Amino acid sequence: MKFSENWLRQHVPTNATREQLAATLTAIGLEVEEVTALGESLDGVVVAQIVSAEKHPEADRLQVCQVDTGNGMVQIVCGAPNARAGLKAPLAMVGANLPGDIAIKAAKLRGVESFGMLCSAKELGVDPDASGLLELPADAPVGAALAQYLALPDASIEIKLTPNRADCFSVRGIAYDVAAAAGGEVAPFDIAPVAAQSDARLAIELNAGADAPRYCGRVIEGVNASVPTPVWMAERLRRSGIRPVSFLVDVTQYVMLELGQPMHAFDRDTLKGSVGVRRARAGESLKLLDGRDVVLDEQFLAITDADRVVALAGVMGGFDTRVTDATKSVFLEAAHFAPAAIIGRGRKLGLHTDAAHRFERGVAPVLPETAIEYATKLIVDIAGGVSGPVVEAALPEHLQPSHPILLRRARLARVLGLDITDDQVERILRGLGLDVESAADGWRVVPPSRRFDLAIEEDLIEEVARIHGYDAIPTTLPGGASRLVAPSETRIDEAAVRRQMTARDYLEAVNYAFVDAQLLADWHLADGCVPLANPLSAELGVMRTSLLPGLVASVARNAARQQPRVRLFELGRVFAANGNEAPIETRRVAAAVIGAARPEQWGGESRALGFHDLKGDLDSLASLAGAQLEYRSSQTAWAHPGRSADVYRDGVRLGWIGQLHPRLQRALDLDAEVLAFELDFTSLFSRAVPRAGHLSKFPSVRRDLAFVVAESAPWAEISSAVRAAAGPALRDLVLFDRYQGKGVEPGFKSLAMGLILQDESRTLTDREVDAAVSSVTEALQRSHGAVIRG
Repeated sequence: MKFSENWLRQHVPTNATREQLAATLTAIGLEVEEVTALGESLDGVVVAQIVSAEKHPEADRLQVCQVDTGNGMVQIVCGAPNARAGLKAPLAMVGANLPGDIAIKAAKLRGVESFGMLCSAKELGVDPDASGLLELPADAPVGAALAQYLALPDASIEIKLTPNRADCFSVRGIAYDVAAAAGGEVAPFDIAPVAAQSDARLAIELNAGADAPRYCGRVIEGVNASVPTPVWMAERLRRSGIRPVSFLVDVTQYVMLELGQPMHAFDRDTLKGSVGVRRARAGESLKLLDGRDVVLDEQFLAITDADRVVALAGVMGGFDTRVTDATKSVFLEAAHFAPAAIIGRGRKLGLHTDAAHRFERGVAPVLPETAIEYATKLIVDIAGGVSGPVVEAALPEHLQPSHPILLRRARLARVLGLDITDDQVERILRGLGLDVESAADGWRVVPPSRRFDLAIEEDLIEEVARIHGYDAIPTTLPGGASRLVAPSETRIDEAAVRRQMTARDYLEAVNYAFVDAQLLADWHLADGCVPLANPLSAELGVMRTSLLPGLVASVARNAARQQPRVRLFELGRVFAANGNEAPIETRRVAAAVIGAARPEQWGGESRALGFHDLKGDLDSLASLAGAQLEYRSSQTAWAHPGRSADVYRDGVRLGWIGQLHPRLQRALDLDAEVLAFELDFTSLFSRAVPRAGHLSKFPSVRRDLAFVVAESAPWAEISSAVRAAAGPALRDLVLFDRYQGKGVEPGFKSLAMGLILQDESRTLTDREVDAAVSSVTEALQRSHGAVIRG
């Protein structure tokens, strides 16, 4: 929210300096982001009029102007492209000092004397525009001090508001907070109703229920729409970040900034019947004020005229019914729309408007009629016209009054940890514009309708603390004993997982939990995704169903910035739709890597990272929980066939590991091969309660065997068969060689493995070891046709 300092001081007179005012706003939660001083040091700058402008004899781009200062004529050499006879513009007289320490002196320019300088807005420090002279209205009084004429000096103050402070999207709303904090009073703002001078009116129909419970309108005939916007109004708009457009449009903007009520002005002669509010129908179209044609659906609220959509309620008006300089009759509208009916509608069309910004956060339901009366007075006083009566349509059952809130004195003291006198509490609450009545144990407070954020006692306590000053609340330690809970031994915590991944040369990534729906579609992961009702942008429209799309996108961004070796991991939640219930959340752990297996170094040759490098990292994670993982060939749509596997533990699938499909890598614009894994966190890191065991004091026996098996036989199946056949004496199984070549037929491979056998109660005999080896040999011959390599 940006506003003029002078405008705020008109509503809440205060002796605070600009710096004190900015500090006060920040201290009470209205954080000041920027203060731009306007029109400082303009002594000696007057309103002047160019009487004649002749071409400079020695320069094509200069003109020699005769300028009326109101106190005589002076000659000015000027190079502005818009300098012309009849123009009124600021003139810095000889001796003036402009912002930036620019001293104005008499000078000769290309041999022609010049006594002063005609100024642009930038040279005066009132606007960044330096394209030409600041053009003043035709009725500007020649000779008047410019600072007095433009109400300078001033400052443009920009504050950052939290979403709950919708009431501060207006100058008057901010004034209440300043009054409460500075001990002042907000100036009365009584708008006398403008008496109807004609019977011109339009009927209003409300057909949107609680979405649009109040709508006010008024017809004003005989308006001179081409009248220029008064300089005081135009300057306040500029200092609030809004460029003046035309008088009728500027009035609606001005009222919105001052009161917080968005408004719209229709050209009455373009409307064909009664005005209504209803839900749009699927396929209805509207040409907006910015010239864009949009197609609506049932989520949008529409303003209609004889059932024709003429505006997008709470967002933007229609092009065909806009006011222009040729407008003679105006229909003013001001309405109350429920925030839920407006939230996200503008962003769905790629729009961000001041009206939508306010309606999404909440506008006081009592404001529409006040805004209509105020805008009518401004229009009639400045542009003339005859006004009809204010027509209001309302659904009282959907306009709930504010309910009283009991603020207990003891509760306030207990929460804040200090005693604030009753007089101070009442002064703060009344300063904020709240209706306060004393009660036996505290106060009964009725918040105004603009304060949507005040609903319970804690809200009032926060208001008292905010205005009294957070720095005035003492720092105290909480009392009572802390309950310590021992961590469960059956669960590996995230900190241990992070340490393990970091030790294996990974960096942690934190990605948004919401992603682009198209990205999930590219991964074939869009089934069951949860769409957001109010997304931050179209690219963040659904909740993620997997960590990998966002994690691989992070890898791609790093690769695009000349990072050849990227190793990222992420711990996070994924979401799946669950009908009408809350989405199902699942914790996952994922990693994605590209580049070399090891950092660049001189001690060995560099090699590309492979599947088994990543598998080793995953096995190290599983070892935290003592888990034995099984890997089976994967048929996942986005996985590289033959280079990926589904990961199992105790027969339950935990996730996936492998290389991305080349087609997906091309779609993601990735040149390097990407290897990744993603597994269920809870299933991977659950473990039985550790139990102490004893070490066998008897020696182990190792037997090495080499089997020739089909090349397609996976090691996971072979190792399972070996473990089952060897029996309980098998302590470990090691694969130490894989060979293909001379001596092994094509289509086959030789796998050399070591069987480590041991018993806890005695030394194994050769006969027992030979029996185990024979059992393994027979089992592999039956299941895989394996033969001992000769």
